Amino acid sequence: MIDILRGLASSGFFVLNTIFWCLFLLPWALLKACAPSKKFRLWCTEKILWVAEKWVAWNSLNIQVLQKGTRWDLRIPANLNPNRSYLVCVNHQSWTDILALQFLLNRKIPFMRFFLKQQLLYVPFLGLAWWALDYPFMKRHSREYLKKHPEKKGEDLATTRKALEAFRHSPVSILNFLEGTRFSQEKHLAQHSPYQHLLLAKSGGFAFALGMMGNQFDAILDVTIVYPQGVVSFWQAFCGRMSSVVMDVVPLEIPSEFLKGDYLNDEEFRPKIQSWLNELWQKKDQKISKILNESLK
Repeated sequence: MIDILRGLASSGFFVLNTIFWCLFLLPWALLKACAPSKKFRLWCTEKILWVAEKWVAWNSLNIQVLQKGTRWDLRIPANLNPNRSYLVCVNHQSWTDILALQFLLNRKIPFMRFFLKQQLLYVPFLGLAWWALDYPFMKRHSREYLKKHPEKKGEDLATTRKALEAFRHSPVSILNFLEGTRFSQEKHLAQHSPYQHLLLAKSGGFAFALGMMGNQFDAILDVTIVYPQGVVSFWQAFCGRMSSVVMDVVPLEIPSEFLKGDYLNDEEFRPKIQSWLNELWQKKDQKISKILNESLK
């Protein structure tokens, strides 16, 4: 019963905190929409980022108060910098991953953005916040649609390219869940994944981000999230049932050849990207096994 009350209080605080800061963000979003110059638009974005960081800070306080029993094990290099840009590559187990990433990395690196489907622009409150924060919205056309409308080919990439232009003048962290979906045993079996704890890594979004912004990124951050006592859902996390979280962050140098290749049109380039990710994923899988074994001792 206490867990349920804690969950109701925590989730209620999360909702109210989101509404409050979205309302606080609204005037800056309207100013940004009407900005007469790029300089003024950037100034509005700075204010909006301040609001977003406050939203994360209060969510983090909520986590600290109601997750007193959680053991947070953050393995992070000392040279991370909120004034540098990063491509953050993470394994994905639960929507709780985003809470953990924001809680542990807020203000250590630039505010994280990730690619969103165009339809999410219309989510109440959050859609406005995502737009104001320059989250890149992707409008993807199906293969069937493109067969009927071949003139639309490349339109989704052009839209995303335009959205990423907003990050040319300020530090940014682009978050990429390389598996493309949350891990489950059913998906693991369906993919015939060669890894014990991971789904297959998808190279398309990774290559696209590097192709668009590779020269701006200072490093790739290889982030491994592990829940040694078991993965928890949003609701279970709000109820205080998250025993421990391990987050391991390793900066990686971006291979120079990845900044010059054409993933879409060069058939020889694609296997190089995929091979590099497969090796990264193999090491991550071994790391997860090691962390889980350590937790049993």
